[in-house]
Amino acid sequence: MMTTKIKLPVTLMRGGTSKGAYLLRKDMPPERKDWDSVLLKLMGSPDRKQIDGLGGSQSVTSKVAIIEKSSRSDADVDYTFAQVSVDKPVVSYGGNCGNISSGVGPFAIEEGLVPAVGEETTVRIFNTNTRKIIVETVNTADGQVCYDGDYTIAGVPGTAAPIKLRFLDPSGTLGKGILPTGNGVDELEIPDFGRLPVSIVDAANPLVFVTADSIKMNGTEQPEEINKDEALLRLLECIRGKAAVLLGLTDHWEKAAWETPGIPKMTIVAPPTFYTTAQGTEIKASEIDLLGRMMSMQKAHPSYAMTGAMCTAAAAAIPGTLVHSILSPCGKLPEIRIGHGSGTLVCGVETEKGQSIPFIKETYGYRTARLLMKGVAPISY
Repeated sequence: MMTTKIKLPVTLMRGGTSKGAYLLRKDMPPERKDWDSVLLKLMGSPDRKQIDGLGGSQSVTSKVAIIEKSSRSDADVDYTFAQVSVDKPVVSYGGNCGNISSGVGPFAIEEGLVPAVGEETTVRIFNTNTRKIIVETVNTADGQVCYDGDYTIAGVPGTAAPIKLRFLDPSGTLGKGILPTGNGVDELEIPDFGRLPVSIVDAANPLVFVTADSIKMNGTEQPEEINKDEALLRLLECIRGKAAVLLGLTDHWEKAAWETPGIPKMTIVAPPTFYTTAQGTEIKASEIDLLGRMMSMQKAHPSYAMTGAMCTAAAAAIPGTLVHSILSPCGKLPEIRIGHGSGTLVCGVETEKGQSIPFIKETYGYRTARLLMKGVAPISY
């Protein structure tokens, strides 16, 4: 078998609470069939340590953004997200990553795809995975991105300039609407467990929500605690896999980790209560509107996915969902405060009245990003 060698220009960026490689589409192999081999080699997968690549041994540091100038009238750049599995030879293009999305605007400006204009530059991004538009507001000065600022996000040390992300008309990334099953609550039959009520909501990314008490959790568990509980991990993946079957993404729940590892995203919600973050910070019940714990590639997310926050905000606005029932009557839409393993995350939703359920005009939130380095990765595939 012939080996192809390339020198791949790579920009490493932190986007929100994730870190990944940002690439220009023109530098990638022209045939999409070759992308998986290149990205697995780039990240050093499959290997739990990813010692032979740029990955950081967990899902939030094994991500890739592939970007090019857009030909669309409503977008400046097209962006494809790739989730590279750490321990499997799998690259998933299902769904999007909101944290990595926050670095796309700065990267587009850095690469000259979008000119910096004044103190704030707007970058319109078409995400090819979900076929949705994200509008980012990036701080700029003298034609360059301003990364320094005083904004903080839980899960990232220090401060940086805020980046506002607006997910326009985020519903129905699977083409089946905001409630892809048509129901605010469905019941899944879980082996050795029984029937379990879930809410499957699709905004920015599809999520499957369960309440913590329904699976004998309290909602304050830390990611490390979840990851050590093999029985709980299997239960959560079974729930996620059963939801994937219901959505038509796979034909058996045990195949979901291979065939659709990134979506739907498994999410546990609970009413607000006092808890201590993984970093030792005390969060009062009065500081949040609900507790949230998310899974990412079959492991606990160290904080909370940005697309997950967007979907949670949308679910909060829809009567009949588990998220809405937890928030009522204390929810404070259009913004809600999610308490996750690393702290709190504020997100918002704008709606219009619909025939039966509200129309989600947009969801929004704030992240930060930082350019870490630029270089060239020699890749053989």
